[in-house]
Formats: sequence, structure tokens, C-alpha cells
Amino acid sequence: MAINILGLSAFYHDSAAALVRDAEVLAAAQQERFSRRKHDAAFPAEAIGYCLDEAGIRLTELDQIVFYDKPLIKFERLLETYLAYAPRGLRSFITAMPIWLKEKLFLKDLLKKELAKLGEVSIPQLPPLLFTQHHQSHAASAFFASPFERAAVLCLDGVGEWATTSAWLGEGNRLSPHWEIAFPHSLGLLYSAFTYFAGFKVNSGEYKLMGLAPYGEPRYVDLIRDHLLDLKDDGSFRMDMRYFNYANGLTMTSRAFERLFGGPPRKPESPVTQREMDLAASIQVITEEVVLRLARSLHRDLGADRLCLAGGVALNCVANGRLQREGPFEDIWIQPAAGDAGGALGAALSVWHEYLDQPRAGTDADRMQGAYLGPRFSNDQILDFLDRAEIPYQQLDDESLMSRLAELLDAGQIIGWFQGRMEFGPRALGGRSIIGDPRNPRMQSVMNLKIKYRESFRPFAPAVLAEQVGDWFAQSQPSPYMLIVAPVAESKRIPMSDAEQQLFGIEKLNVARSEVPAITHVDYSARLQTVHRETNPRFHRLIQTFAERTGCPLLVNTSFNVRGEPIVGSPEDAYRCFMRTEMDYLVLENCLLTKADQPTAEQDLSWQQTFELD
Repeated sequence: MAINILGLSAFYHDSAAALVRDAEVLAAAQQERFSRRKHDAAFPAEAIGYCLDEAGIRLTELDQIVFYDKPLIKFERLLETYLAYAPRGLRSFITAMPIWLKEKLFLKDLLKKELAKLGEVSIPQLPPLLFTQHHQSHAASAFFASPFERAAVLCLDGVGEWATTSAWLGEGNRLSPHWEIAFPHSLGLLYSAFTYFAGFKVNSGEYKLMGLAPYGEPRYVDLIRDHLLDLKDDGSFRMDMRYFNYANGLTMTSRAFERLFGGPPRKPESPVTQREMDLAASIQVITEEVVLRLARSLHRDLGADRLCLAGGVALNCVANGRLQREGPFEDIWIQPAAGDAGGALGAALSVWHEYLDQPRAGTDADRMQGAYLGPRFSNDQILDFLDRAEIPYQQLDDESLMSRLAELLDAGQIIGWFQGRMEFGPRALGGRSIIGDPRNPRMQSVMNLKIKYRESFRPFAPAVLAEQVGDWFAQSQPSPYMLIVAPVAESKRIPMSDAEQQLFGIEKLNVARSEVPAITHVDYSARLQTVHRETNPRFHRLIQTFAERTGCPLLVNTSFNVRGEPIVGSPEDAYRCFMRTEMDYLVLENCLLTKADQPTAEQDLSWQQTFELD
């Protein structure tokens, strides 16, 4: 009889649920996609409901439920940190304590109450509730989902219970811990401190800092090495906590940090200056150096030829690209939901393989299925929504649709693309995407300012046919999860003039550097997604059709959302986002919607009210 395991992450950030049946990952989704609150930390009731529906079972038919974290150990860290910094940490302690005493200290009871309410059963009727450690969940999400039989595993994030960095050896159905770096010394929190200081939001603005780095010069690297970080040859490190407030205060950085870097943090939404660009470039250099040193020592110590990565720092795709090109490992695999959301999946896989001692089978396959693990909507469901809301559309068969979309993209139109299963993790991978022509020199600025409503410096990613990636980029290996940055091929680059080479900072933005300027960053790099016929045949077919028309086998691919909102989850979400931006067309499976044919904004509100009351 099949064994069903539900993994949960919740109450910190990026709540999620994942369901594993006999080693198969059936479903996984973040709560934010249902609640529409970005990085939602609430109990993931709707994500759980989706997973159960996808599996066709009730809550009581689960064999185990597992949480990705051990809250009592985390509480121990809070108390010990307060005692270590007393009395300086009093304000932070007083702020944190009420929520701990009310909820998190009794998280097991809270989980049982929420699960019983969701399943409409009494607490004694619930399946067994288990807990894994935070970094154990990260490690399991990376190794057990990877195609490797044996691999080193490196987990890097802000902090779990105590660990901020941990190393493991994965063999078969076992993970053996080897060493860890403990709080408060954290590469993730170091990067977040610079994110905060540059005026971006911690836990979401780290992408912005990474994107800003190529505009700056790494002039603060020596200052960081001399004052903030004692980095050893093997990659281990300690931080001088005089410069940081996260362990004993309510901010990330201290007054000493401000004195070191010449002033207070940038105020959010104020203009980005050369200082922020240089800070971003500097901390990116340091991050890459730490990751490379850790990887080299891990390879030497464990003798493994393959590496798996998880934890929030594993989303730093620039560091990942260097690790792939310069590191000692034959191959690396990165969990696409590398942050806390992926911990839900790792916890479930850990129960199956380690707690229940079930073997791994078919380890030559990536078990994430392209990360397409979320809800899907049939054409019938979409037609029902469109007809009930009286929304104008055209229904086309696949061949006609692909040909029409290739024509529209070639003409510079921007298209919302909604099809198949929703992606699990922070990246849109051709299920819930906004797409455009990468050859268009205006595409980056138009998408940033009129579609995404975000900072103009933010780069866009190319979705490229896997079989042609080597023709356009200095990359031969697959990058299905948009987690590797690689240089644009020399043959596709446009040399810069002497005057252009003298430009600094944001002045670099509007210089076309390649045949595909919309996806070429100022350092001639791009964050790649290789699109594979096996995992997303429709998206693959669309890019192929565009290539047949234009000779360009790639598209701009960015997530289907606007700044501050989660990626769209449903057809209603997609239509709402379409109507509130300057996208030209929307594709909902086989339905094509033209912006010019749509009702006015006032009429648009009426469809929402009517549909949501049903």
C-alpha cells in the first residue's frame, strides 16, 4: 500500500507544503501563491489543500506529517544569544519573546490545531507529526531530489536552529553530517546585512543586490576582509559582531558598520548611488570566494565528484556559475526551491529515506520534474472562467497559437504566458512567465518600468532551447532552474567603444552588448534557463517556433507578477495582473487575450466581485 508523507514549512517565511508518495514528489507549492501575500509565513492551509487534492486523498489518509524545523532548539538559540549579549540584546529579546511564548514555543500544539481544523477531525485522529532539523531538511531537499547516488552536500542560509552553513555526505538513502558553522557567523546574514545597508528588503532584496553588483567596482573587498570577516583557506569564517546588530538588535548593521562604510544605510526607494553599487560588487566577490573555498575543502575531505546545494545562499546564481566553471566537482545540482519553502519537500524526503529507511531507486533522474509541481488548470476550467466573467478571448489550437505568438513576439509584443503546472520555488520557468523578444534593445527597460514596475537596473533571464545553449552562451551543461549565470558567447557579443568603456554605474545600462541585449547584463553575463522538451514540451515548442521564424532560440523569461506580489497562481490572478500592467497579450493555455479587446478598469473590477462571490 502506498505511503503518503506531507512536508510542511511555516511560521518564519515562505511557508509551503509538499507531498511525497513512495519516493515520488506528487505536489509542492508555496502558500503565497494562494494567499497573494509575498513570502507568506502563515500556516499553509491552501497549499496543503492543493497537495491533498493532487494526491486524491484526505488529511487522515496521510501516513506521516513532518515539519522542517525543530522550534525548541531554535528557542534555545534565542535564549543563549540573549544571555551572550546581555544586556545589549534586551530590546530584541523583548520584541521576539511575546510571539515565541504565544505561538512558536508551542508550535507542535499549534500545528495540530491547524491541521485538525483543516481536516475537520479531532487531534487524536491526526497522522503522526514528526520534526526534522532545518539544515537536515535543506540537505535532504538537495541530495534526495538530485540525480546523484553519491554526493557532497553544502547548505548555506541565514540560520536554522543553530547552523548557518553545514556540510554533508549523501550516499544512497543516507545523509551523514560532517561539520557546521554556527550562528551568529553566517554567510547568508552577512549578505543580508549588505542587502539591508543598500536599502533593500532582507529575505527578498538579495536578488536586487546580486543584480546591482556588475554596475559597481569591488572597492570595499579589503575593508570587508580586514574588519568584517576572518576567512580561512578552507572556507570557514568568523565575523566581527561589533559591526552587526542582527544578534542583539532590531537592525542588521551597527553604527560601527556605518562608520566603516561612510554613512547610514540607504533609505528604501531613494536613488541608488555608486556606493551601493560598489558595496554590492564587493560583497558578491566575498560571497563567491567563500563558496569556492568551502567547495574545494569539501571535495578534498569527502572525495565526492558531485555536489548538491541548498539554502538561501544557493540562490546566488552568480556564485553558482563560478562554482560550476571553476570548482573541483564534475557536476553540481541545486535545489530549485533552495530556501525555506524547499525545506517542506526535504523534510518529507528525509522521512521516506532516513526515518522509514526506504532505498533510492533510479538515481540517474532529477526528481523535481522541472519544478513543475504546482496546480494546473485545464482549458475547460479556463473557458468557464472567461465565459462567466464575459472576458473577450480567441481560442486556438497549439499549432496556430505557437505561430501567432512567434509573430507577436517578433513584433516586440510582451506576453503573459500561463500554462501547465505552476513552478515550485522562486523562479518562473515557463509555467507562469512573462515573455518577450531578447533581440529588442528596449525590452529590458520596458519590462522593468511598464510591466514589472521595478528598478531599471534589474536584469532579465533568457529561456533557451537546451540543445542550442552552447551556441549562445559559454555553457554546455543544463541549467533548467535558472540558477546558473554564464557568459554570453564571444560570437554573439558587440564590442564596446572606447567611450562606452569609460561609463560608470547605471550609465552602463543602455549599452547594447550582444545580439540579445535584453538578457545580456552589463558584464556580458546572463542567468540561464535551459528549456527541455521532456519537462516542458509546450514552452519548448514556443521557443522553437520563435527560432524558426527569427533564428533566435531564446526568449526573455521573467516571473508573471509585479513588484511586491507573488507569482500568479490561478487564471484569475493572471488576468488581474495582465489588466494592471502594460502587457499586450495574455495566453491562458489555448486562449489568447488581446489587451485592446478587454473591458475598462471599472468593468474589470465588476468581474472580480462577481466571480469571487460564486
